[in-house]
Amino acid sequence: MRIITRTEPTVEMQDWRQVLADSFRDSKTLLEYLKVDPSLALPSDHSALNFPLLVPRPFAEQMEAGNPNDPLLRQILPVDNEGLTQNGYVTDPLAEKHSNIRQGIIHKYHGRVLLLTASACAVNCRYCFRRHFDYADNRLSREERQKALDYVRNDPSISEVILSGGDPLMLQDSALSELISGIESIPHVTKLRIHSRLPVVIPQRLTTALIERLNNSRLGTSLVLHINHAAELTEAHKAPLASLRSGGTWLLNQSVLLKGVNDKLSILTDLSERLFTFGVTPYYLHLPDKVEGTHHFDSGDIVGQDLYRQMRENLPGYLVPQLVREEPGAPFKIPKMSFELGH
Repeated sequence: MRIITRTEPTVEMQDWRQVLADSFRDSKTLLEYLKVDPSLALPSDHSALNFPLLVPRPFAEQMEAGNPNDPLLRQILPVDNEGLTQNGYVTDPLAEKHSNIRQGIIHKYHGRVLLLTASACAVNCRYCFRRHFDYADNRLSREERQKALDYVRNDPSISEVILSGGDPLMLQDSALSELISGIESIPHVTKLRIHSRLPVVIPQRLTTALIERLNNSRLGTSLVLHINHAAELTEAHKAPLASLRSGGTWLLNQSVLLKGVNDKLSILTDLSERLFTFGVTPYYLHLPDKVEGTHHFDSGDIVGQDLYRQMRENLPGYLVPQLVREEPGAPFKIPKMSFELGH
């Protein structure tokens, strides 16, 4: 059992909800703020804007002014390519509809289950594999949340609950704590995993209350951050991540290999090294899912495998994430490491 810890108070300069409310919501305003040609903004009737721009200001502050090819900007700026069709790119690339066995639950791997605890995110990443997901039919009211927990309670093979979405940290601390208490009440569940990009784009989300709740859970708790570039980690992340780590929460990171963002050896090694200085373990490097409207992000498997081989040559093993692709119907993520090429 984990020792109960008390986290030293941190300075939460601004409520994360206010930061979120103050986000950029149209491309022209964001581009003007960055001193980038605002004519790059798509017309308001472009089909790509069915998935609208949403960028918190702390994330925008890490972008390089005057650089239309900034790697953080490229992840979130709607572009014309999103409206083009490409063979093999579909709205449900992981066939999650078949694993969405009841409202708010995706159960596709043995021993673990995903709870879709929120339908929204704090940032709309253009490569998102759930950008076309049917969240309307998967919203979990308090009553539906209890039914989802009953599903877990009735399946003793489930030892890990994964909070996903959307972004699960869009829940208020009180609602999240109530949900975690419900999971803790299920004896055969021993692990809790939270996947989130929200603390990356709004560091203020790592509140004292959240840190204490995660660190003091009876469950083995891990927080998987979604960071694709070293510039996404700032000094504002250091203290709260250190508090989580020292309190017993395991910090992991998974990235997506994105063309024009991080598909260079120097960028990937810088990311791994910076994660290490923040106490975060590189976990997965995903080849991008073939989501409709995202083909321009795909560098291809061969590029990914070659980069993985070079990372092995340049980094200690504990800083090399596994290169994987998630494939529909597979019982686990499929390794795509370069030794498959004979290296």
